[in-house]
Amino acid sequence: MRIVSLLPAATDIVAELGLAADLVGRTHECDWPPQAVAGVPVVTAAEFSSDALSSREISAAVGGAAHGGSSLYTLDTEALGTLAPDVVLTQDLCDVCAVSYAGVSRAVRVQGAGPRVLSLEPRTLDDVLDCLVTVGELLGVRDVAQARREALASRLEAVRTQTVGRPRPRVVALEWLDPLWPAGHWVPEQITYAGGEALVAAPGEHTRPMGWDTVRAARPDVLLLMPCGFSPQRTLREWELLTSLPGWAELPAVRAGEVWVLDGPAYFNRPGPRVVRGAEVLAHVLHGVGAGEPVTPAEALRLVGS
Repeated sequence: MRIVSLLPAATDIVAELGLAADLVGRTHECDWPPQAVAGVPVVTAAEFSSDALSSREISAAVGGAAHGGSSLYTLDTEALGTLAPDVVLTQDLCDVCAVSYAGVSRAVRVQGAGPRVLSLEPRTLDDVLDCLVTVGELLGVRDVAQARREALASRLEAVRTQTVGRPRPRVVALEWLDPLWPAGHWVPEQITYAGGEALVAAPGEHTRPMGWDTVRAARPDVLLLMPCGFSPQRTLREWELLTSLPGWAELPAVRAGEVWVLDGPAYFNRPGPRVVRGAEVLAHVLHGVGAGEPVTPAEALRLVGS
């Protein structure tokens, strides 16, 4: 089976199913597992370098007249045709953060190629886990996929068990800093499993930008920073966007020193198997609970004296 993944989460799923060796193409952002994807040809490119722009500039470029809300990425259709995949995995959840299903379908039609195009559209944790089975069925490893789904679900339940009965801190999670954008979809459920109360976004919700007054009014006990596509180091570069806001120092989370920078792309932004690890990380953040492997500063960094 020749697989092209046009979604980092789909690449994670293929690896989880033990089929990383069947990948013949990937996006420039597919980075997990590192050794498995390093030699796989890249068939997408970014239209501009996000490292060179601020969050506000990136937001303007994506939503402004130049892009009209289009994707940040371009697809090398010639390379896609040369790779002759049997299956192309893409998404229809967000036209900004990855190559869209419509764009991929057009490329396949134009080339007259015959791969099966599968679009993944999870909005909740159950949806994310179900994607394993959906992809596994298509790739001929349904039993493996079902076993992996059950194992991941068991890890989530272990997180819930370890945090049940504890006081539930009120949590705001941000997936973009300028403008402020609450983390929706599966993130509120990750917070709930980890023993917190998710504020300003509901499970499965496709959120919109919000004003700082909304965060101040919510008065979170814990503030989680997980910008989409940003490493923790990249997030820290824009830390002053928050500290300069009116009333920052009076926020309960700030006064308690409970502001955390998390690895968004690894555990929260992408709807792949590693969202389970995200719930384990949050159990550590919210309650000091050791669920799964020990949490490292690269996964969750507490901003002391925030």
